[in-house]
Amino acid sequence: MTSAARLDALLRPQLAALKERSLHRLRRVLEGPQGPEITLEGRRYLNFSSNDYLGLAAHPALAEAARRGLEEYGTGSGAAHLITGHSRAHHAFEEELAAFTGRERALLFSTGYMANLGVASALLKRGDRVLEDRLNHASLLDAGLLSGARFARYAHADVTDLRAHLGVTSGSTLVMTDGVFSMDGDVAPLPELSRAAEAAGAFLMVDDAHGFGVLGAHGRGSLEHHGLSPDQVPILMGTLGKACGGFGAFVAGSEVVVESLIQGARTYIYTTAIPPALAEAGRAALKLLQSEPWRRDKLRSLIARFRAGAAELGLKLMPSETAIQPLLVGESVAALKLADALRQQGILAVAIRPPTVPAGSARLRLTLTATHTEAQVDRLLDALRQGGRG
Repeated sequence: MTSAARLDALLRPQLAALKERSLHRLRRVLEGPQGPEITLEGRRYLNFSSNDYLGLAAHPALAEAARRGLEEYGTGSGAAHLITGHSRAHHAFEEELAAFTGRERALLFSTGYMANLGVASALLKRGDRVLEDRLNHASLLDAGLLSGARFARYAHADVTDLRAHLGVTSGSTLVMTDGVFSMDGDVAPLPELSRAAEAAGAFLMVDDAHGFGVLGAHGRGSLEHHGLSPDQVPILMGTLGKACGGFGAFVAGSEVVVESLIQGARTYIYTTAIPPALAEAGRAALKLLQSEPWRRDKLRSLIARFRAGAAELGLKLMPSETAIQPLLVGESVAALKLADALRQQGILAVAIRPPTVPAGSARLRLTLTATHTEAQVDRLLDALRQGGRG
């Protein structure tokens, strides 16, 4: 038997086991742009499974900015930021992100995953500690585990449990949390977390991937939502592929923090910079965040409409006031059955199963966007009323 055949023989039973447990994942081919309605493999669906919260992913202003960027800079950046890949577009975008978030500096990363890994690798060392919410995104958990620091998780959104962990720390301690939890949709108790970290001499980092652009009066995210300053949360990470409709991520903080990341974040130093054209698209998105607050207002209105309708139907929604509205089902088989029932009615609502969520908490992760209409939200509720509940 060849080496390739032996490898296949090793992996094939593992894939079969995933299918048997209803945990096997499938990709579906998208045809055309993101939007409230999309075409997947030749069929049109009403889409409630997108992170395009403000409806900017297909906005013509972003496309035009990217087109101009392509004409000026070409397709790729050609190198890492510290070689020759740091363009004027990158630099201007970082300055604008810093100003928007009220920080001294911001630093672009290729993805939120790489940003989180970069922060942990640059700011933590052996002997330090990293404390994380049990329901943090995988990128935060991986960042903590791979940092070399001593790693511990506290109970979800439980400040008392965090304080107990903080009470036994030594060396530098970094507390890492999502601002909005990606699978539950709830907002972290950031004021209390900040006070606990400050009292223990620890530092707080917030991954605001699902809050940035959406929460707060001006879209500055979960920190603005809670009225927190850069002094209270010294490290902020935000992504550009969700509310901003583009690609990439950033970390914002003080001059010293960002310079330390430039010197020590391996996922920044040793990777090619994102294409400058995408930085230009991000700049256009940032302008729209500031000039079109109606998008956040409409999103909030649709969230309220959906939750009110779901309550009338007796649906088991999780306690979320954000664009992420998880419908708790329980077992993976039942979640898949529910998703399929909705799909038969032309509605896309992807089932989320372990290990992404804890065993027994499979759900449909329904997401609303500013470009949905009230009629589309009502159609989703009607589909659930007419038997989509499985």
